Amino acid sequence: MSIIFELYPWRAGALENRGMNLFPRRKARCPCLPWAFLSDKYSMIKLFEKTLKQQVPMTSTTHTQNKSTSKIRKQRVKKGRPSIFATLLKWMVVFFFTGIVLLGAGVTGFYFYISKDLPHINSLNDYRPATVSTVFSDDGRKIGEFFRERRIVIPLDQMPDHLKNAFIAAEDSRFREHAGVDFAGILRAFIKNIRAGAIVQGGSTITQQVTKSFFLSPERTYERKIKEVILAHRIDRRFSKNEILFLYLNQIYLGHGAYGVEAAAENYFGKHAKDLSLAECSMLAGLPQAPSKYSPFRHYDRARQRQIYVLNRMKEDGYIDNLAVTEAISTALDIKPRKNWFIEKVPCYTEHVRRYVVKKYGENALYEQGLQIHTAVDIEYQKIARKEVLKGVVDLDRRQGFRGPVKTLSPDEIQEFSQAAANDVTMKKLTSGEICQGVVVGFEKKSRNTRVRVGNINGIISIKDIRWARKPNIKVAPGQKKITRPTQVFSPGDVIRVRAVSFDEKKDQWLFSLEQDPLAQSALLSIETGTGLVKAMIGGRDYKNSQFNRAIQSRRQPGSSFKPIIYAAALDKGYTAASVIIDSPVVFTGAKKDFTWKPHNYKDTFHGPTLFRHALVKSRNVITVKILQDIGIDYVLDYAKKLGITSPIARDLSISLGSSGASLLEIVGAYTVFANQGYRIEPVFITKILDRDGNVIEQAELKRKKVIDMSTAYIMTSILESAVTSGTGWRVKALKRPAAGKTGTTNNLHDAWFLGYTPEYVTGVWVGFDSEASLGRGETGSRTASPIWLGYMAGVLDGKPVRTFNAPEGVVFAKIDAKTGLLPNDASSETLFECFKEGTVPTKVTPSPKVFTESEDLFKSDI
Repeated sequence: MSIIFELYPWRAGALENRGMNLFPRRKARCPCLPWAFLSDKYSMIKLFEKTLKQQVPMTSTTHTQNKSTSKIRKQRVKKGRPSIFATLLKWMVVFFFTGIVLLGAGVTGFYFYISKDLPHINSLNDYRPATVSTVFSDDGRKIGEFFRERRIVIPLDQMPDHLKNAFIAAEDSRFREHAGVDFAGILRAFIKNIRAGAIVQGGSTITQQVTKSFFLSPERTYERKIKEVILAHRIDRRFSKNEILFLYLNQIYLGHGAYGVEAAAENYFGKHAKDLSLAECSMLAGLPQAPSKYSPFRHYDRARQRQIYVLNRMKEDGYIDNLAVTEAISTALDIKPRKNWFIEKVPCYTEHVRRYVVKKYGENALYEQGLQIHTAVDIEYQKIARKEVLKGVVDLDRRQGFRGPVKTLSPDEIQEFSQAAANDVTMKKLTSGEICQGVVVGFEKKSRNTRVRVGNINGIISIKDIRWARKPNIKVAPGQKKITRPTQVFSPGDVIRVRAVSFDEKKDQWLFSLEQDPLAQSALLSIETGTGLVKAMIGGRDYKNSQFNRAIQSRRQPGSSFKPIIYAAALDKGYTAASVIIDSPVVFTGAKKDFTWKPHNYKDTFHGPTLFRHALVKSRNVITVKILQDIGIDYVLDYAKKLGITSPIARDLSISLGSSGASLLEIVGAYTVFANQGYRIEPVFITKILDRDGNVIEQAELKRKKVIDMSTAYIMTSILESAVTSGTGWRVKALKRPAAGKTGTTNNLHDAWFLGYTPEYVTGVWVGFDSEASLGRGETGSRTASPIWLGYMAGVLDGKPVRTFNAPEGVVFAKIDAKTGLLPNDASSETLFECFKEGTVPTKVTPSPKVFTESEDLFKSDI
């Protein structure tokens, strides 16, 4: 209550001047409290009585003496009794000061009650809000963002003056003058809103908005408002105006998930805040009142009106002149929806990175701590991979046949459908490559073309483009039963998907091609040979429709692409590339009663004595089973683990045919051992992670571990080169540079693989259905998967110098007889140069036909 007397010191003096000195100048017991003056046996009341007595005129003694004794007694009684006025005044004074005391006590108590739970504003000293974690490609381009609040904190000096002034003019014109709360501004805003009939100006200051954003809940109560005022006053006393403005412009929500001016600048204009024009600044400054209502995306007209209001406020406050207002209003704004970096760039790769970071550092670190995550992905490689994967599954889909129209319309419905489609098409010009729905309206008898209407646009589909559109039948080989007439495929009224190919101006019509969404899936993974950097990864044909990563999360039978692991194990167990194994029927019996297994080759043929090299090049199943039985299943299982196969592998002979599931990442990783001359290199997706302050918290290191002999790796590379030049991977020869690889095809054609590498990259491709349905007759790894691999590798190696596989120390070459695997004699009709580990070159010469007998143990005929 001492504040009250500090504010109103004139009241006591006024009474003194009137001859009513209520507060004698004496030392009070507690001079800061008003009730101190009421002590000393109601001294205040006595003062009043004494003063009043001095105001009553005294009667003469003579007159008094003439009165009777009874009258004098009555008069004395009246003099001893205070008057009604004095009594009333006395109690008014008592009530007044008592009220002041109670009011002061109440205000003080309420203040302490409100203040006791108020947060400390010291936390604003270290402003570290939730901010965006960003993912970058190998060349520093942004490929993904993770956040709960999309905020990018920037210093005040990276914000143009127009931006700061626009927000001040729109939200708090007296920001640099008031002490955190602007009572005059509240009244002014109230009057303006009444006149406008709507809320056009807020009453809260920028400091109050900072208070609400950082410390208080959004509830609307008087108690919260009082807390807001107290905190705003404290913040204004503690921090400078620029510091408060820095907090405000980085914290404020500006719609569509954008917090702060930098995120909003990217959201709406695709640029940094420092590059914003006056027109753009004023547009952003109009958003805080109602970001959704004034969204430039959804309500551009409202946003423009709000922008004009901000510009006029800036002019009124002297920040800009009339010319600047006119120019800003006439400036056309290019409103750009923010790119979805996650979907548009490398979604599968980025999602894998997200899982890793969340597992290692937690969700809060990823979504709030502003990590900078640098990856190994090459965006250009990724584009090539996506293109080739889509092309591969579309080509497969066409080989499987046309599954029919989307629907069929009656003649009356055709016009209605065309009109509805016309509304969509006319909103934007049809462009080449665009896919849309059209309706079949007729056929051209002579040319056998199909007439199609897309909205009000006419076009044709050539007979050449629909020859593939036979009815699906997995038993019919591609190329059989080709379409010769459009009526074999379509009927008038059929609604089909078409792609715009080109426009014929002379005929005023479009040329369309028949399209349908492919059903098969595909995955691709590519690793840089010497570093382990994962340069590209595709987890499926369309991430929007399926987020399942088939390159890492899927476990599918690798088929014959698993065989190189068994053959490499055999080389380390005493076999050579010139070893001969008999390709002949064999039957295995199991522990269970009546269980037998008879492996067979593709097309059920057998080839007799076969070189080790040729057995893998031609992917002989029976020989592979015999080799596995000879070297031992357990030995192969351990060998596979050394190469990086971590998925469980069945302990039976069927693994020789790739019957146990493994991920594409595992199989590609195993092949990197051959490409790296026996060294296993851990795949690297993330090269570096920095915290929000730029400190490195994780740095990838090259992890190389020698797991097999260098000579073994080279011999396997040499054999797999032959698989490309003269084996099942023959389509890859079109690359026209050294490449090694192996196809893989599972039983019933459920999966198609191609694993291959050059000196630069190791790449794997898988194709199949999620349902594990058959891909169809003839759809092997060679036909289905290797073209995708070829297209990708041709794209990424284009323009790069040709490199070869170099033989390491410990490898020697020798000329051998291609039939016996021994040194050739003068009569040998077919020879080849073979590579061997030192000390394993054959010493025997192929016997001449005259001395050769069947009893000679030239072949490992018993395995």
